[in-house]
This record gives sequence, structure tokens and C-alpha cells, in this order.
Amino acid sequence: MKPKVLKTDRDFKAALAYVECLIDQSSPDESELELWSLLVEDYEQSHFPIATPDPIEAIRFRLEQAGLQTADLLPYLQSKSKISEVMNRKRPLSLTMIRALHDGLKIPAAILVQESAAPTTRARLTNLRRKAHRRNHPVAA
Repeated sequence: MKPKVLKTDRDFKAALAYVECLIDQSSPDESELELWSLLVEDYEQSHFPIATPDPIEAIRFRLEQAGLQTADLLPYLQSKSKISEVMNRKRPLSLTMIRALHDGLKIPAAILVQESAAPTTRARLTNLRRKAHRRNHPVAA
């Protein structure tokens, strides 16, 4: 099979099958295998991009990986209230927090500097209810 830029799904599937054939050979041509692997990888990156995770989800995932609890974020986020606010998406990560999480938990800084997703529907509803309650029941001065 002659190497070429993969432009269609059909090209991609044929290239994958060819890579599998090369791998199954007792002594595959390494340069040919590398070339075809690069062509397949290029097609996958342009047609099946993987989105970077949300910063809060990345923190949760890292905590789970390490067998830690949210309380274990205290050295990185400085206080229990900040932990709660960050994890509930009410406070953005500061540069100091990002550096600490990157250095301490090895979460890539590129993930942590992104905007966090909007609060969950439940959190937004809770905030809306609180605002409505305050409007209907103002605090006397």
C-alpha cells in the first residue's frame, strides 16, 4: 500500500487495517510502520479531537486517583471555605491556587487555567432561590 494523506473515513479504516497487518508481521519494516502510524494519528487528531477537561473535574479526578478527599485540598486552596467555593464553582481558581495544585497534585497548569464550566443546574437553582428570598425578605437596617 502506498502512503498518502488520509482524507476520508474509508482511507482511515484502510490505513488502520494496514497498520494491523504490519504489526502482525514477524519482522515489520519499522520505518513503514512509523509512517503509517503517523498518518493514522494525524487523521485521528483532526477528526476525533479530545477536549481538555474542566478544571474542577480534573481536580476531582486527581483526588480520586490519589485516594484523597476534598478536605485534602487544604494545603493548596488555603481554607475550607475556599475549597467549598472552588469545588462548587462559586470561586475561580487564583494563580496561587493553580500553582499550588500544579506543583502539589501534578495537575497540568494548562487545564487549571481554563474557565470552569458553569455551576450545575442544582447550584444555579439554589442561588436563584436565595436571591428571590432576599428580595422578598429584605434585612431590616
